[in-house]
Amino acid sequence: MVDLQSQYLKIKLEIDSAIQSVIDSTAFIKGRDVQLFETELAEFTGAKHVIACGNGTDALQIALMALGLKPGDEVITSTFTFIATAEAIALLGLIPVFVDANPDTFNIDVSQIRRKITSKTKAIIPVHLYGQCADMEEIMNIADEFNLFVIEDTAQAIGTDFTFGDGTKKQAGTVGNIGTTSFFPSKNLGCFGDGGALFTNDDELALKMRAIINHGSKITYYHSEIGVNSRLDTLQAVVLRIKLKYLKEYISARQKVAEYYNSAFQHENRIITPFINPNSEHTYHQYTLKIADIDRDTVQKQLDENGIPSKIYYPVPIHLQEAYAKYGYRKGDFPIAEKLSETVLSLPIHTEMDEEQLRYITSNMKEIVNGK
Repeated sequence: MVDLQSQYLKIKLEIDSAIQSVIDSTAFIKGRDVQLFETELAEFTGAKHVIACGNGTDALQIALMALGLKPGDEVITSTFTFIATAEAIALLGLIPVFVDANPDTFNIDVSQIRRKITSKTKAIIPVHLYGQCADMEEIMNIADEFNLFVIEDTAQAIGTDFTFGDGTKKQAGTVGNIGTTSFFPSKNLGCFGDGGALFTNDDELALKMRAIINHGSKITYYHSEIGVNSRLDTLQAVVLRIKLKYLKEYISARQKVAEYYNSAFQHENRIITPFINPNSEHTYHQYTLKIADIDRDTVQKQLDENGIPSKIYYPVPIHLQEAYAKYGYRKGDFPIAEKLSETVLSLPIHTEMDEEQLRYITSNMKEIVNGK
């Protein structure tokens, strides 16, 4: 699904030299490159503050902690996404309140958010799924109307532009009160292990989150907050600094792969290519299709037999996961998400794909869905 080795080989000399410099300095934690990476990522995204941390899941938890939410408070999010979003909510004793997915974009259906708001609702966490932004203009309108916080989960959409009705553009993660992201190796901007970051334009929130990631400490051995240990190590920071220089190039390469797929499948009734929201760029962390009028799992099995990897993101919506049964949701509560879980299929997409690979994948895919 992702060819990280080929990507590494193209920048091997830069990466190896940077890693060796960290080893030579032995500044493995809080090294200078962590601060440099934060500054460079802030410049890239337009965020006033970037706070690096241990991983994307920690970033979500730290964001919720920084906003001062208390056990029993409700947080609205999508049921059709990776578990980490709901996990961070539940771990703090907050109540995840799920909303169905939009059938076209796969993101949270903003038309259903208002009916989920109660006196206990304190925040909304939209997830920018697969590389495309949720409808942040409407989400911010709702948040302003009901005085709610917004935490953007942009683990799959770093570098994605959202365009507002007045033509203003902002990057994913820089619109709400706080943005969070992951640098898991397969992400569009990935490190060589775990890593994450938080974005904010609020000076006080930035100070608070910097303390939280470091055991709640602004000054060594003096703890003003209940915190966690979630620091990005310097080895990961130097890798990310190098790869950040190529991020626009990486995004462009993914978009070209998606264009090839879209063109190849445009006349296939059983293959529904990704919908492009006119307000959001798509940076294709995943290239996710919907399979119609044929069993999706059969298609995946035949692709595998032909040596073509594919993935299902996500086979079970969060509201139907065993760990979340206590919140009282049942099958049928969110029909769109449940249908998507049975029909979505993601094909390989990464920066190193060539036309021969794409031709092989698309020709096989078309033959399989047409029963040839």
